[in-house]
Amino acid sequence: MFSRLKKLIGAPEPPPQQAATPPPPAPAPPAKEEKPPEKKDEKEEPKKEEEKKEEEKKEETKKEEPKKEEAAPAPAPAAPAPAPAPAPAPAPAPTPAPAAAPAAGAPAEGAEGQEAPPPPVVYTRFTDDALRALAKNLRERTSILREKAIDPYATSPEVSPPVTPIYKKEDYIRLKEEERIAKEEADKKKAEEAAKKAEEKKKKDEEKRLEAEKKAEEERLAEEAKKKAKKIPDISCSCFDILLRPIENMMDSWLGTTIDPFTDRRYITWLTVVAIAYNYNVWFCTARLAFPYHNEHANKYWVFCDVLSDLVNVIDILIWQPRLQFVKAGDIVKDRAVTKVHYRKSDRFKVDMLSIFPFDLLCFYFEFSSVFRLNRFIRSVMAKAYIWRVARTTGYLLFMLHLNACAYFVASVHQGLATTTWVYSGQGSAYLRCFYFAVRSLINIGGLPEPVTTFEITFQMLNFFIGVFVFSSLIGQMRDVIGAATAGQTYFRASMDGCVAYMNTYTIPKFVQNRIRTWYNYTWAAQGMLDESELLDKMPLVMRTAIAVDINLATFQKIALFQGCDQQMLVDMLLRLKSIVYLPGDFVVKKGDIGKEMYIIKSGAVQVVGGPDNSIVFVTLKAGCVFGEISLLQSAKDGGNRRTANVKAHGFANLFVLEKKDLFDILVHYPESQKVLARKGRKLTKAKAPAGAKVEEKPKGLALFGNKPPTPKLLRAFGNFKTGGVMDKLKQSAAEQPK
Repeated sequence: MFSRLKKLIGAPEPPPQQAATPPPPAPAPPAKEEKPPEKKDEKEEPKKEEEKKEEEKKEETKKEEPKKEEAAPAPAPAAPAPAPAPAPAPAPAPTPAPAAAPAAGAPAEGAEGQEAPPPPVVYTRFTDDALRALAKNLRERTSILREKAIDPYATSPEVSPPVTPIYKKEDYIRLKEEERIAKEEADKKKAEEAAKKAEEKKKKDEEKRLEAEKKAEEERLAEEAKKKAKKIPDISCSCFDILLRPIENMMDSWLGTTIDPFTDRRYITWLTVVAIAYNYNVWFCTARLAFPYHNEHANKYWVFCDVLSDLVNVIDILIWQPRLQFVKAGDIVKDRAVTKVHYRKSDRFKVDMLSIFPFDLLCFYFEFSSVFRLNRFIRSVMAKAYIWRVARTTGYLLFMLHLNACAYFVASVHQGLATTTWVYSGQGSAYLRCFYFAVRSLINIGGLPEPVTTFEITFQMLNFFIGVFVFSSLIGQMRDVIGAATAGQTYFRASMDGCVAYMNTYTIPKFVQNRIRTWYNYTWAAQGMLDESELLDKMPLVMRTAIAVDINLATFQKIALFQGCDQQMLVDMLLRLKSIVYLPGDFVVKKGDIGKEMYIIKSGAVQVVGGPDNSIVFVTLKAGCVFGEISLLQSAKDGGNRRTANVKAHGFANLFVLEKKDLFDILVHYPESQKVLARKGRKLTKAKAPAGAKVEEKPKGLALFGNKPPTPKLLRAFGNFKTGGVMDKLKQSAAEQPK
């Protein structure tokens, strides 16, 4: 006690010479030491401990100050140094010895046998900051834990460990047995899948090998066909293009660059002129060849008519035929340069050139005769394929006549030549006279010599019976051949004539009638029939399936919607397809229509169009593409199966159509494929949905009642009656007034 009082009253020690500023004074003793003396005995022991701590603190400070001086030299004496804190201030020199004595534990002078007080507590800024940060983190952690403890919906981010079940011995054995069986089944299934994949791979390799062999065989056959094919050399006649170019350009102003062969009436009129020229050659050439119509007076008229008919054929070949439009891959080709090349590469052009070849010039070397104009006939005859079947039937008839002529000659020899009026007389050509007799006998023409002997009567009766049955059967066969060859054409003409009569009855516009005629003509020219289903329905199921698989199975397997489905389901879908032909400009689907069908492009092309007048083409779909498949799985609820774009036929387009009803009838038998289609349909619907489209959520809770209506104007005039309103303001102003 007295030692501290001495230190407080005593003079301060002189500052060391090395230090620029004196050390800061020791902290003042706490106010507890200035208590009244009556409480000295009660607080004597704590005071001693505090004094001891203060002494230890001073001793530690003195020990640290020399180290700081050695580490960093003191600043110049002229520069004043602030000393608000003990740490940055320069430490005094460690020369005074009395200050270090209390730290050694010896009793201080005047302490009256008591222990020296402890040195003061020394702390640094780093320690203080660390403690403050630790306290702050602890408070935050406590706050977070408190919130988690209060929140009933909060969960731990850690995964809860699974509960270890406790089984009885029987249950444990049964569980292990089930696990073993499941593992064996999984291994067996994997082995089956691996074997199935290996079998499929082997099958695919075999198909590829067969396809490669088939392709090689087709190439070989094509090469052989090329070697054998060109019996008629290619005739291009490109040398005449330069000479005829002025005439073609002049005809463009009247005929146009190309001509529609189905609807252009000018071409139909010209075909009438060509038919007259052809009939002139057919009728008059044969008559001039048989009868003596050639003389000096009539030959000049025959020459004029021959030249005129040949001129009609030449104009048809050079002007009209190269302008005829044709269909290629479903598109109507309207470029004259392309139509000209197409006509000149066709077999029809070669036949036409052969039909107008001027064999008439041989008349200058030989005599004038119409036999040199017989090549004019082939222009029409070669176009009829069934003429060869008629020629074969006619050959059978001639062979029967040949056999009968041979039999008649043998019978005449047996009876003796010229013995009666019925047998062959032996004069002239024996074969020709016998053949003439056979023709008159089998055809029952009459005027034959009467048989005399029994043998002659029997032979003649057999000839009559053979002539009635055999010859009539051959004539009937010829009729059947011609009728069968033209049956399809007759049906087509009957259908088209009935449709035209119906349109004329109801006064259908000419534009619509022309489009319907165009559809009939193109469908017949492209397919040879108006409805393919009529032909397929007559076939067995196995053949229909083989045809459908060969045509469309590869296309179905490429559709993303049907990938992963049962192959047999795809085959059943192929049998439900229907073929439809669309004309150029026809809309296959329109935006906003109910989607009930899926379309597969068999031939031709369609365009996805848009814009104010559907003049913008977004994309063109070619043969083998599919569209409209999403609408098969979308329901009509909320307009989910509405068409989202316009699809228009670019040219003649032949499409296969699969209706939604047929698909649902098939899916009844394939539940697994139905699940796959439903899952893929949802994914494709989301992928093809607009980017900004959001699912509209239904209101729940208080949102069902809507926003609160606004306060009426009358009440707003008086102010708000809630807290802070007019009444509260009046009360507040009354309370603030001085009393």
